[in-house]
Amino acid sequence: MPLPFLTADRAFDVQADDVALPFDDHDHDRWRRPYRPGPWRVGAAALLLLFASFVLIAGMIIAFAGALSGAAVCMVLGPAVIVAALRLLRIGTWVSRHGIRRVAFFSTTTVPWNRTTALRTVQQPVRWLGMPRTVQGQALMLEHRGGAQLALLTDHDGDFLSRLEAFDRAADSIEAWGAEYRTA
Repeated sequence: MPLPFLTADRAFDVQADDVALPFDDHDHDRWRRPYRPGPWRVGAAALLLLFASFVLIAGMIIAFAGALSGAAVCMVLGPAVIVAALRLLRIGTWVSRHGIRRVAFFSTTTVPWNRTTALRTVQQPVRWLGMPRTVQGQALMLEHRGGAQLALLTDHDGDFLSRLEAFDRAADSIEAWGAEYRTA
């Protein structure tokens, strides 16, 4: 028995692991991430959300047991973990007609296109999953006017670890945005 809701956007047998995101060509003013979040990032966020649900349930049980101070700690910790999971999913490189934005866990850097001089993929030591350990890999580097550089993507971060084709597609897409709007 075919299930139409499973085949609404792709054939039932087709594997859709590394398909590029659909692109709405008329809305370049919105900030968009030109690639899908990777399995490492999504898995870590899912584990954080699972942990948050356990903390919130524990807070409810502790509140029913009568220890309100312990319940209050759990009811503050649970939403904090949820916010951390959502922030983890927002990490990455975002583009729009206005510029390029690098979102990290605690900071966001936005550079207008007219203040950039180059976007290029380089071979260099990169951090493995954002940890202090470095390995040889590729990075998409943004060069500001004045010579400062910013690493936008690496092939060993949470979005592209073991997905070199997806890294190449994302880097090409961001470079295309840069080529279009740096000259405009």
